[in-house]
Amino acid sequence: MAQNYDVVILGGGTGGYVAAIRSAQLGLKTAIVEKGNLGGTCLHKGCIPSKALLRSAEVYSTTKNHAADFGVNTGEVSLDFSRVQQRKQGIVDQLHAGVQGLMKKGKIDVYEGIGRILGPSIFSPNAGTVSVEMANGEENEMLIPHNVIIATGSRPRTLPGLTIDGNFVMSSDEALQMEELPKSILIVGGGVIGIEWASMLNDFGVDVTVIEYADRIIPTEDKDISKEMQKLLTKKGIKFATSAKVLADTLETGEGGVSIQAELKAGTETFSAEKMLVSVGRQANVENIGLENTDIIVEKGFIQVKDSFQTKESHIYAIGDVIGGLQLAHVASHEGITAVEHIKGNKPHAINYDLVSRCIYSSPEASSVGITEQQAKDKGFDVKVGKFSFKAIGKALVYGESDGFVKIIADKETNDILGVHMIGPHVTDMISEAGLAMVLDATPWEIADTIHPHPTLSEVMGEAALAVDGKAIHS
Repeated sequence: MAQNYDVVILGGGTGGYVAAIRSAQLGLKTAIVEKGNLGGTCLHKGCIPSKALLRSAEVYSTTKNHAADFGVNTGEVSLDFSRVQQRKQGIVDQLHAGVQGLMKKGKIDVYEGIGRILGPSIFSPNAGTVSVEMANGEENEMLIPHNVIIATGSRPRTLPGLTIDGNFVMSSDEALQMEELPKSILIVGGGVIGIEWASMLNDFGVDVTVIEYADRIIPTEDKDISKEMQKLLTKKGIKFATSAKVLADTLETGEGGVSIQAELKAGTETFSAEKMLVSVGRQANVENIGLENTDIIVEKGFIQVKDSFQTKESHIYAIGDVIGGLQLAHVASHEGITAVEHIKGNKPHAINYDLVSRCIYSSPEASSVGITEQQAKDKGFDVKVGKFSFKAIGKALVYGESDGFVKIIADKETNDILGVHMIGPHVTDMISEAGLAMVLDATPWEIADTIHPHPTLSEVMGEAALAVDGKAIHS
């Protein structure tokens, strides 16, 4: 039996379910088609479970290695990794139930199965009817929408020859389900996900080696942040090989674990460990959803869209990881809201991706918004830079976490803030002040003139803003 909708959304991840909620709020009859669990990668295989593990790792490391620094005698500290995993799953289950409740509250129909877009048919003269292969084995459902939003997300990608076997060679999906921690691990890829896993596993007591193709880790971040991150993680015992090209055909697995060779500037080197985690980015889920039945354009693996997230088929939109760009949950959510507002006939503001905050939840944390110092210079800006260390911030010393700094980049001519980059305690929470400052087109002087309470970590923002013009108080 065919069902009619104003909006049908393929994919119930963060972008998809947020789009559905806004659609329902605007009075549109809405359905979601999801083959797995509502919440998608972020809730079940990414943001939330990995941060739950990171928190457990932080507590374990702090208790084992630093409790005495605070005058706390703990005795012998041990790790129950099964409890760590239980806590992670409990958080995921609680949030999953919350999303399910939001669907019921919004009277959003959820179809559990695989949705495929059909071409022109007896149901509609245009491509866009969605055939749902139901997960329960029942007869396919036909959904006839006025508009479709593709929010099918992404999955971990690997390198040619590095086959994910789920045992010796894992992606982040398999790593999240580990029942036991390995004694050692090779992490191929020193980007955001790789660094978070390196930090987490190191705090759990695993011997970690990171192999990165670029000449520095987290290469999309400001060079000063990359340098400080590598320095601090090296101090914790993590080993790094940069400018390293992994030779996939040398991969060997067996009872002894896994080994692989990589080409470095100094020559070829062999790396060995009990396990390997491949963390080299994500690829869009564009297969098996019926795109071949439409005029939608896919380039370099991603669906091409306009500012309003319309595809070449104007009644079919695409959002989130499937369109590339910043593959972040909070970006997908805003893209979904923008698409729905456009469907409703409103005039939403175009998203300025330069104003999106980016976070790395390692220990230490890092976060940023805007462009790097090098990017600013490449764009022709004459820059001035303010940098202030957490070592001069009283609250950081109280926390026992005084490594790191805040760096603010501004245009000398206009005094506009071009970028803010942080590494240190709780900077993933602090970056929102910088993000708001950039949205409001604030200057360093305006941040500095904001009275930051004492003692707080946020004082570092005021001092860094003063440092842009050489006026920092405590340096």
